[in-house]
Amino acid sequence: MRPSFLMLASVAASAHGLVLRHAGQGGLVHQNDPDALSGSISYTRAKMPSLRYWREEAARADRRLCVLNPDPDGGDSGPAIEEALTGDCRSKSLIVFPGDTYHINSTMNTTTLDDVIIHQYGRLLWTPDIAWWLTQSMPVDFQNQTTVWYFGGDKVHWDGHGFGTLDGNGQVWYDWAHGRGNLPRRPMNINYRGFNNSVVQNMRYVQSQMWTMAVTYSRNVLFEDIYVNNTSTSEHGTLNTDGVDTVYSDNITFNRWSVTNGDDAVALKGNSSNIFLYDSIFHGGQGVAIGSMGQFAGKWEYIENFYARNITLINTAHVSYLKTWSGHPNGYPPNGGGGGKGYARNIVMEDVYIEGARSQPFFAWQCEHYEGDSGKDCDSSEFKISDVLWRNVSGTARDNVVHSGTFQCSAGAGGCTNITVEDYRVTQKGELFNRWKCMNVHDNSGFECNNDE
Repeated sequence: MRPSFLMLASVAASAHGLVLRHAGQGGLVHQNDPDALSGSISYTRAKMPSLRYWREEAARADRRLCVLNPDPDGGDSGPAIEEALTGDCRSKSLIVFPGDTYHINSTMNTTTLDDVIIHQYGRLLWTPDIAWWLTQSMPVDFQNQTTVWYFGGDKVHWDGHGFGTLDGNGQVWYDWAHGRGNLPRRPMNINYRGFNNSVVQNMRYVQSQMWTMAVTYSRNVLFEDIYVNNTSTSEHGTLNTDGVDTVYSDNITFNRWSVTNGDDAVALKGNSSNIFLYDSIFHGGQGVAIGSMGQFAGKWEYIENFYARNITLINTAHVSYLKTWSGHPNGYPPNGGGGGKGYARNIVMEDVYIEGARSQPFFAWQCEHYEGDSGKDCDSSEFKISDVLWRNVSGTARDNVVHSGTFQCSAGAGGCTNITVEDYRVTQKGELFNRWKCMNVHDNSGFECNNDE
């Protein structure tokens, strides 16, 4: 029997008008003007359309209407959400989350959705029980990364209307990690997995447990008007709180993102192609990451056709950086590895503004190695980096930054080729910041390497 908070309504049009069929226990409670939520993150609720409106919308589109309310006693809403999204609401449905807060204390696997529309107005809040989640998190098939929610399917449209929120209760995780990276079983908030021909828009992702999300084995997806904020209120930082990572995915577009975090805003991992990023702003963290790559010995990977335009970065380490592991394996992933092969090419960023860069705005590094040995084996990688363009980049770098660009490329891969910087206007202390350090860089354009400085 379904938990009482879930109300399924199958709507069908007939010659005699609407027929509403209910399943499950309890009544559907619709709140037109709920109280605002309080807490360290400010939540504002939309004034939602009426139940009558949703009935009419479902009937007009010949869809099943599923209205999912939180557990009335504040219990775990996860099992009923999973049951709905894998059962009666899985296909050709209109799904509404009208409640304030849905407490989540169980993993969810909802990867077979087909032609559904989701409207979310409240917050899904994961419980802060670290010991529990470390035993329950599910593998993402990359490094030792795990998640608490597999979400996927075909032709899904998920709209948060600027209020729908996934809240990982991340502060407990930041304090627990004590700045240590890639801790086993520490989960990301959501893994969009096998997610195709779909749209996610107007959503908020806050205080994620680790990475905010990974997009894996997915194709033709638009993420638009997305807000990410993973901020610590203690002395412990937010390492590993990436905004989004792509793995084994193609034709993924990120449009109008705002990311505040302590790591990569957007990161492309192995076998990512045709990734597009537009009209976004990033605060803190590392900037845009291409990699890391070549971490898995003997494995072939590629990253190609990344295009970004109109990007603002405030107090980030870099505009973007490309990172591969060395060619000699040392240790094991996630904090060790190396020896992988492949290529990264056709990487373009243009119309970029960076304010207060904390390190070199442009960075390529092929020396990633086991903890303690990083930077000691820079010429063994056979992972090829080529055809990289930064165009129309302006802004400022902090006074203590030494180089505007550092390119430590591997001789074993034939170096980096065709690296271009055009219309560059980043300043330091009021003057053009124009110091470039290069190793094994060929066919570069728009800058001169001055390694003696």
